[in-house]
Amino acid sequence: MVSAAGIVGIALVALGLVLTPGPNMVYLVSRSVTQGRRAGLISLLGVAAGFAVYLGAAVAGIATVFVLVPALYTAVKLAGAAYLLWLAWQAVRPGGHSPFTPAPLPPDPARRLFTMGLVTNLLNPKIAILYVSLLPQFIDPVRGNVAVQSLLLGLTQIAVALTVNALIVLTAGGIAGFLGRRPAWLRVQRVLMGTVLAALAVRIAADRSRAAVAAG
Repeated sequence: MVSAAGIVGIALVALGLVLTPGPNMVYLVSRSVTQGRRAGLISLLGVAAGFAVYLGAAVAGIATVFVLVPALYTAVKLAGAAYLLWLAWQAVRPGGHSPFTPAPLPPDPARRLFTMGLVTNLLNPKIAILYVSLLPQFIDPVRGNVAVQSLLLGLTQIAVALTVNALIVLTAGGIAGFLGRRPAWLRVQRVLMGTVLAALAVRIAADRSRAAVAAG
């Protein structure tokens, strides 16, 4: 039901977002660097559970709200674009920090690691924006059941996010050490991430045609 272009589109958006600094990346890197890969992977299971909650809400009919209240879609979309611009500024501003220079965290048991991963993801504005504002743009009611399309697109996003986050967890210590010895690379990483976020924010704010499709 979902077009190949829709799958590729949401995969690229998911890749761009998961590679940009945010609460999930900061938490997973911090745990992996300070408490080891096992702690990072347990935290990632919590993050995965958070994705499942958002996907369930999407399948239940988030898009339907935009059909009934198109103005709400526009408001959420513009708020999401503004938040992404703020993240972009945080990445490139003087004195900004890379997620690969995490603050130390005290060791926690597995249950707390999982819970914190879940809560971090549920309270992550970037993920909320993805499911509320971005995912509906790749849904075409003409192609069939909206809930099934939401499920397939959401599963694509989750597969991309978990794969990339798992690689980040497994390599966080090495990446942090590499970037820590090369300040110039840290600056490049921040500029690249800021550019991606800003470009995505502009695309969301300017794409009026897709908003009409999602709302109608």
